Amino acid sequence: MILFVWVLSFFGQIPEKQDTVSLSEIEVNAAVLERYSQGQKQITWKKEDLALVGSQSLGELLSAQSPVFIREYGPGMLASPSFRGTSAGHTAIFWNGMPLNSPSLGQSDLSLLPVFAFESASLHFGSNGALIGNEAIGGSLHLNSENKFDQGSEFSFTQEIGSFGQSNTQLKGSFSSKKFYSQTKFYRHFTENNFSFRNLALPETPIQKQHHARVNQQGIVQDLAWKITENKKLKTALWYHDADREIQPPMGSSTQDQQQDQSLRWVLDYERYGDKSTIQLKTGFIAENQIFNESLNRTKQFILGAEWDYQAHEHWFFHLGTRFTHQTGELSTYQALDQRAELFQSVKFEPSEKLDIALNLRQIAYSERIQPWIPSLGLGWTFWENRSQELKLNLSGGKGFKVPTLNDRFWSPGGNPDLLPENSWTSEAGLEWKSGTLEQSLTGYYMNVDNWIIWLPQGNVWSPENIRKVRSEGIEYQGKVFFKTGEITWTNLWQYSLNRAVSIRGISENDPSLGKQLPYTPQHQANFSIKAHYRAFYLFAQNTFTGKRNVTADNPRTLDAFSLSDLALGCSGFQLGDLKIPVQFRIQNLFNTEYQVLYLRPMPGRSYHINLSIQL
Repeated sequence: MILFVWVLSFFGQIPEKQDTVSLSEIEVNAAVLERYSQGQKQITWKKEDLALVGSQSLGELLSAQSPVFIREYGPGMLASPSFRGTSAGHTAIFWNGMPLNSPSLGQSDLSLLPVFAFESASLHFGSNGALIGNEAIGGSLHLNSENKFDQGSEFSFTQEIGSFGQSNTQLKGSFSSKKFYSQTKFYRHFTENNFSFRNLALPETPIQKQHHARVNQQGIVQDLAWKITENKKLKTALWYHDADREIQPPMGSSTQDQQQDQSLRWVLDYERYGDKSTIQLKTGFIAENQIFNESLNRTKQFILGAEWDYQAHEHWFFHLGTRFTHQTGELSTYQALDQRAELFQSVKFEPSEKLDIALNLRQIAYSERIQPWIPSLGLGWTFWENRSQELKLNLSGGKGFKVPTLNDRFWSPGGNPDLLPENSWTSEAGLEWKSGTLEQSLTGYYMNVDNWIIWLPQGNVWSPENIRKVRSEGIEYQGKVFFKTGEITWTNLWQYSLNRAVSIRGISENDPSLGKQLPYTPQHQANFSIKAHYRAFYLFAQNTFTGKRNVTADNPRTLDAFSLSDLALGCSGFQLGDLKIPVQFRIQNLFNTEYQVLYLRPMPGRSYHINLSIQL
């Protein structure tokens, strides 16, 4: 709070008028994350990167192209992320700055977030509750729209068909002038999921066909933006998603569960950018309905926020903000209301082009509780550089936190309103090396998560308690290179991660899980991809490796490691007059590998897909 008052008193309020505009709209949209997250590892997918996987879900993208482990209950079923050994509720997910995690569950289902719905995505690793907010213990994921003015009109239609009854349809139309932008997207993703699998739960493990696993998803996304003046912009986005799923039963089970998920998300931003400052006002709401076997659960979130970014000097940058969140839940066993207020501030000192240091602070109040200030500190230093190479050191440390969910506090019977927030401390150090078109990075991290909430039996009722303490440490290596051989352009990317996540405090001194790797947390993961581009044609291949996973906390059973390969051949567009027709043929699970991500949850073998687009 002292920093907040000092900055306001010293620099005053933002001027009413500015003569020049030096901060671009792109900088405004990404100012906080990019400017104040020094020292932290990040992975970014741009629009052209997402185009290769436009028919897939966010869970499929992360599983193939990141070190984040995705706990997938079957194709199109619940998919939740695990950052550096943390749980799904320890990953904060945002869409255009709006938090997507469910107020009742504290997590998001990545299978319900199609890549087609947004234009860019970025991963931020490590605990950074000071900059990101609630739930950013393992990391955070940011999905964003894109507003480009003066681009005229564009239209595209994409149809994909594939094995196991898959059919994906996507429509996109946009129009923009110098002051107005509009883009509309519609999608429908359907699959029967009638693949064959070996049923390990039956004698002699017969080959059977999967039944009761149909998935039908559809949605619409609308983006609008107006340039009110040269330094004022208003933008809004609406996203409606509807999913109807037959819940795939585990091997040996004949359950016939059904689930419908409906979500409506809306956000409105006002941006004003001037010579040395920007101001952003944000409001929005998210309404979600989930019907599981005719049991209806509803949650709503309303967000109101304001942020101010100011360049006080050539070397000093300041950011101030506040956010108010109103949540309600109407679930099968309870009704609840929760309100939160947050105050956050950041300072960046940039003494030279090669060194920058950022300090972030955040305070949150909820349910008549005020949490202490949450800090993070990061440094980026390019300490060696010549004409063709550079070495950069990244250092960061910070605290993360997670407010107990509505279910944790209010579930009846068993909810515990006295739960403390889960919290973490993370330190991270990394080296980045660039040499021409070759880039490599090595990151090491250490994290402690305390007050980890677990549900325990209390007589005949299960109730949550702040019991577990977890230590997670590891290294992450990644690289990429671009080069040419004749007319062929090659792009190679590779990643490897080693993670050791163990419980160091359990429910008792004799807890058999103490010192053992957390369930469904592979120690080893790796992925590799290569793309060869020749004129309008390309060949894309990728391979992912997932190490063995423990099924339970005391580790008596493990799942085998597995490796999956995909291959795609495509053309970026045949030209027929004004029409451009991209086409792609893709094989997933090229070598027909039998594997399980989770115990007794069957996954499909080799599948074939053809994708055809018409662009105008």
